[in-house]
Amino acid sequence: MLIELNKCACFGVAGNFTGHLEQAGEDKDFTKVKTAEVNAPKAVFPTYMPHLGEHTPEFLGVFPFNDYSIMFPEGEQKLQIEPECAIVFDVDWNGEQVTSLKPLVFGASNDCSIRKQGATKISQKKNWGSASKGFATNHIKIDQFAPGGILDRYRIASFLVRKGEVYPYGEDSAVKDYSYFYDKLIAWLIDRLNNQKDEGPAENINLYLNEALRPSRIMVSVGATRYTEFGQTNFLKVGDTALVVLYPGDVYSKDDIIRRAQRDNLEEEDISVLRQEIIIKGEVF
Repeated sequence: MLIELNKCACFGVAGNFTGHLEQAGEDKDFTKVKTAEVNAPKAVFPTYMPHLGEHTPEFLGVFPFNDYSIMFPEGEQKLQIEPECAIVFDVDWNGEQVTSLKPLVFGASNDCSIRKQGATKISQKKNWGSASKGFATNHIKIDQFAPGGILDRYRIASFLVRKGEVYPYGEDSAVKDYSYFYDKLIAWLIDRLNNQKDEGPAENINLYLNEALRPSRIMVSVGATRYTEFGQTNFLKVGDTALVVLYPGDVYSKDDIIRRAQRDNLEEEDISVLRQEIIIKGEVF
């Protein structure tokens, strides 16, 4: 299935893995955000809009995805991999409201993020230009977005490669262990796409979507895993390589994936892998 990502509205989900926001130092941003449940995600945030209206921030019109590179943001110091499972959905509309989301494919995503003070919205830490995010090109078809489906089998692993050494960056985690997933995630997403207000670090997503001419397809990175101790305390540097891997845990063990990462041998039909070199401006390829 051909996914033209530059025609999709793209989003992330904040706080869908217990403990990640605290590790990232971003839990304080959401102290005033009210959620239906303690473990509910905090917000949907935009990373790219295929069309802009007068109320949509201009930077969201820059396509930020690159298969091979992350451009280190000028003037910043703290940049982290955000290892995630991303899902592409078809969208049905009734007037200005989203009525249904149909999951199509999934793949490895790096919702790379700047850790900086003073950002008033989540999106300001997410899109700093071209090559600031990644979505693997090996998309895997979703048979059913429900318990018993293909995603029950998959796990998320991530690594930082520095000077030839491979370091586990995020905790190896089951995709089904997201706080909200399957029908519960879809219901929550539809509500947030329609009703999220411009409050605190959150934005009015419905306004942006309508100004983007109500796209028929969206991509959502559904949340970052917790970090290993190494990942929490080591930020990306120019010359590093970021690896995010979605793999079936009934076919490969964690040690298999680590060994394959060390040998750069992750290209398999049932593995979605994203490999990005951290570069400086002007080196994008």
